[in-house]
Amino acid sequence: MEIKKQDQNAENSSTSKVDEQAKNNQLEHFREDSSGQFMTTDQGVKVSDVDNSLTAGSRGPTLMEDFVFRERITHLDHESIPERVVHARGSAAHGYFQVYESMAELTKAKFLQDPNIRTPVFVRFSTVVGSRGSADTVRDVRGFATKFYTEEGNYDLVGNNIPVFFIQDGIKFIDLVHAIKPMPDNEMPQASAAHDTFWDFASLMPESAHMLLWVLSDRAIPRSFRMMEGFGVHTFRFVNAQGKGRFVKFHWRPLLGVHSLVWDEAQKLAGKDPDWLRRDLWESIEMGHYPEFELGVQIVEEEDEHKFDFDLLDATKIIPEELVPLKRVGKMVLNRNPDNFFAETEQVAFHPGNVVPGIDFTNDPLLQGRLFSYLDTQINRFSSKNFTEVPINRPVCPVHNFHGAGFMKQTINKGKANYFPNSLGGGHPKMASEEEGGYVHYQEKVDGVKIRQRSESFNDHFSQARMFWNSMTQIEKKHIIQAAHFELGKVDSKEVRHRVIYDIFNNISHELASQAAMGIGIEPPSGDLVSKVQDAGELLKDKVEHAVTPGKSVEESAAVSMEKNKKSDSIKSRKVAVLADNGFNFGQVSALKEVLTQKGAQVTIVSMFKGKLKSMEGQEIDVDKSYITTGSIMYDAVFVPGGQASVDSLKKQGDALHFINEAFKHCKPIAALDEGVNLLSESSISGVEICAPDSTNTLKKDKGVLSVRGATDTRSFMETFSNAIAQHRFWMREEKDMVPA
Repeated sequence: MEIKKQDQNAENSSTSKVDEQAKNNQLEHFREDSSGQFMTTDQGVKVSDVDNSLTAGSRGPTLMEDFVFRERITHLDHESIPERVVHARGSAAHGYFQVYESMAELTKAKFLQDPNIRTPVFVRFSTVVGSRGSADTVRDVRGFATKFYTEEGNYDLVGNNIPVFFIQDGIKFIDLVHAIKPMPDNEMPQASAAHDTFWDFASLMPESAHMLLWVLSDRAIPRSFRMMEGFGVHTFRFVNAQGKGRFVKFHWRPLLGVHSLVWDEAQKLAGKDPDWLRRDLWESIEMGHYPEFELGVQIVEEEDEHKFDFDLLDATKIIPEELVPLKRVGKMVLNRNPDNFFAETEQVAFHPGNVVPGIDFTNDPLLQGRLFSYLDTQINRFSSKNFTEVPINRPVCPVHNFHGAGFMKQTINKGKANYFPNSLGGGHPKMASEEEGGYVHYQEKVDGVKIRQRSESFNDHFSQARMFWNSMTQIEKKHIIQAAHFELGKVDSKEVRHRVIYDIFNNISHELASQAAMGIGIEPPSGDLVSKVQDAGELLKDKVEHAVTPGKSVEESAAVSMEKNKKSDSIKSRKVAVLADNGFNFGQVSALKEVLTQKGAQVTIVSMFKGKLKSMEGQEIDVDKSYITTGSIMYDAVFVPGGQASVDSLKKQGDALHFINEAFKHCKPIAALDEGVNLLSESSISGVEICAPDSTNTLKKDKGVLSVRGATDTRSFMETFSNAIAQHRFWMREEKDMVPA
């Protein structure tokens, strides 16, 4: 009996294995191994080139018949439902734009004519790589998309906070996005480029060199959306009423200046408050601290198109402001939060092809790809072309056309005629002439052979990356190298790390390559390839792709450095933490609030528990935040008031000491009065020279740490503290050993 039972179990086990094997065999038909195979289209046609889209001549427009490009980009657009494939995590606000003076000489766009007219706008800020549920403070490019609701129709300026991009041709979008997104086998990591596939791709695409340095810089971890530049990235065209065209680059400049987080802050904020940038934008608008940005333009006359040592149509290049100064033409104010996140922030649909008369395109092959991709991806997200009828996407001007029914149709079109030409509807809606406001494309002669080939003028991949590196201050260079250590330190493949150092970084700067290599287990390059090339007076085409016609160029551009353009004349909307406990000095806290709030800063009382604190004088104040819900990473400065009982209590609290140490580590201004100085002495920064401001109210060699015992002029002290806050960071602290925190 037992033997039969064992036989039966063996048979069942064998059957189970056979069933499992059969199941696997059924799935084998669907598995694909591309090893040793040619790439094909979905129809099985072998593909000869996925690096260049089909254009009319090497600098001509992309052709609609390019079925390879359209198939690839359509697949990318439809890979995510209903979340955006890229720019999934966003925050937005309403506002208005007002031009300073008429720009009629440059463009006939009506919203750029009358300084008395306020054009409504809706702006969406976003990260690029992560999903909707990812953190705000990851190292990433930030989207900066603006929808202008003009009287001539909607105009979308769909840009980023970085003025260049990784690739030159839209056909490479699918490869870039696949490489930078979580890896396909394990769906890791989220919202991060710090992994093998991205750096493998980047190391094989030298055109990404310039963008890589921007992403490794502090530009990729902004302190706030309100303190972040925006760029149109591409070269567009302005066309005036006389039909004259000019090339134009768009810039947004924040009035609060451009400021960043430090990497340690960014990582901790991702855990402490993953909604940090979203919350900052929302709360600032609710408090009346409206984000303000100036619109700037760089104008290049058509006859000057080829006078630079780079191609204006190359999206991996900027026009240095030393060559073409920036003209500030208007201001945008964001003054209202959305009423419903989904209805507005999620459903807003941008498209760089949404233009108005007076603004036109160029043959930039990356822009040409976006003109197809954005519309296609919105159709996928909404399952209908009628997404334009969603309230947040509707123009403020009348809309009349013969677009038919379909899912989500909201307008009710009257009449019998839904075609053109017609007589039953009186011939309406009819065509508009250019004089009547009809959009007429700029006339540009296009003459070229249908070809998949990049223009030779796009072959310089390192000179502007080198310019960016040369333009950085020492502290900015240090942060780029530290970022490279983190990013490439997460890359398992030594071959990839080696290729980045030798084939990318060493073509930019030997200093960059050598210092980055030392942190990631790669032997530093022995020679300075850039210097060797320059000394030889010729270019090593196999290593340095720099084959361009000599023209206008610069070795450095101060405009790309955040530190060289640091705005330090205001503390508007800066956040200051006050560490206190029962027995604090009420007069000092009151003086701090009076001085700083008058200047637009926010003062927050932080203690061990929420509730009320009683001062040494008997007054009570509310605690705004407890240590467990906040941290120094959420503030721009820290103040410790006097009061013996308060400070004695704080000295026993590890969280209070950590708060001070961490703020110092992140180079933030710190101030203390009377007994409050004892808390600084108790912390790990006790060895720092802690000085009082001198009688001229200027900052001494105090590294941003201010203190006074026996203060007699508290208000004067607060004014000096305010000046320190306006400096944002005191980077000289990074020259000594980092404070444990």
